[in-house]
Parts: sequence; C-alpha cells; structure tokens
Amino acid sequence: MRKKLWLVLSLGLMLTVIGLAGCSTTSPANSTITGGIFNNQSTGIWVSGEGKVAAVPDTTILSLGVQVQDTTVSQAQGQASSSMNAVVNALKGGGVAEKDIQTTSYNIQQLTRYDDATRQQVVIGYLVTNTVTAKIRKVENTGSIIDAAASAGGDYIRINSIGFTIDDPKTYVTQARQLAMADAKSKAQQLADQSGVNLGEPTYIVEIGGSVPIKSTPGIPAPSVPDATPSPVSPGEMDVTLTVQVAYNIK
Repeated sequence: MRKKLWLVLSLGLMLTVIGLAGCSTTSPANSTITGGIFNNQSTGIWVSGEGKVAAVPDTTILSLGVQVQDTTVSQAQGQASSSMNAVVNALKGGGVAEKDIQTTSYNIQQLTRYDDATRQQVVIGYLVTNTVTAKIRKVENTGSIIDAAASAGGDYIRINSIGFTIDDPKTYVTQARQLAMADAKSKAQQLADQSGVNLGEPTYIVEIGGSVPIKSTPGIPAPSVPDATPSPVSPGEMDVTLTVQVAYNIK
C-alpha cells in the first residue's frame, strides 16, 4: 500500500513540473512593454528637426478705431458712433469685406478730477473708445485704406497696430515639414556615424507644431490730410516654422 501511494505522489509531482515548464515563455527581443514590458520606442536614436521657410505676407491685420471725449455719455457715444460708421464705410470702400471687419473692444470710461474745494472727485466727462480689426486681403492696398480711414475718422481716429500674415500657409507648411524631416534624418545619421552603428528606419514620428506668426508693429501716425501718395506700408518677410520629433531604429 505504501509503495502504491509513493508511486501516485511521484507521478503527480512529475506532471506538475511538466505543466509548469509548458506554461513558461521567453520574451522575444522585439516585444512591447508597458510599465515593466519592453517597448521598442524606448530604444534607438531620438532627434528633433526644424524646418523654416521664408514667405512674403499676403494679408494685413489692421487694428484701428475712434476715441471721443465729451461732457455726457450720450454726446460721446453719438460722436463715436458717427465717426466709427464713417471709418467702417471707408474700409468697405477700400475693398475690405464686411466679414473681415470685427469689433474687438467698446469702452465707456468716466473721467474725473480731484476738486480741492470739496475734496471730492468731480466728473468732467466721458471717454468712448470703439476698436475694430480689419483684415485686408490685398497688402498693396493697405496704405490707401489707412489713409481713407484716417480721413473718415478725422481727429477721433486711432490706429493701434498693423500686422501681416499669410492667409493660406499650406504650401509653406508642407515645405517646412519636408525640411524638418530632412533635418531630423541628418542629425540621426550623424549620431549613428559617431556611435559606429547603422541607422535604421523611423519607428516614431510626431509633429510637435508649427507657427505662422502675425508680424505686427505699433500703430503708425494717421495723416491729418492724406495726399495723393498712399502711406508707405512694407510687409517684409516672415518665417513659417515647423518642428518634428523622430525616433530611428538601430540596425
């Protein structure tokens, strides 16, 4: 009876060992890891590349408006409304579409002064400011549009800033992306050569971001009496940039 029992226990132990051996696995060299599991993207050569393309702006962003001071709110508002309507009509007359004219601020400010006799603040008037942003899609018309708006607004006109941008930057962004990838590969190849390894294919690519800036300047003085020559406006150039991050495999 003892021999039979010993034989049964021995066979059970052997089956257990065989079962455990069959369940074990060996992680392949290229297995993926999350947490404690290996991930190919944590190895290789990681670089960033930048692409930059110079472009001539084709759109003007003009911030302008009117500012009126008067003794009562209604008088200041009335004059501001009249002057602003004249400015907007001048913008439209210069070819600016209504959809490209947007009100950005409207402010009524009470003006006071300190009265020594009463030792109190005394209201002396009200200041109304109305500002719009106009998108001029033909840069070459910017000078004449500024002159027309200044003439329409008269002494109440305020030109806050002028900026330039690219209305449809897709072509420039595509070029910048190509340059960024070429820059990344050049850096990775240099690292591979210096390390004595062979550069493989990209295993990870991400576009970190690009920018199409608005090149802006402070407001320019508005001419009181525009002459036959439009105010000179030069858009210059701006850079469209894009950055990528790339991981390359090592052969």
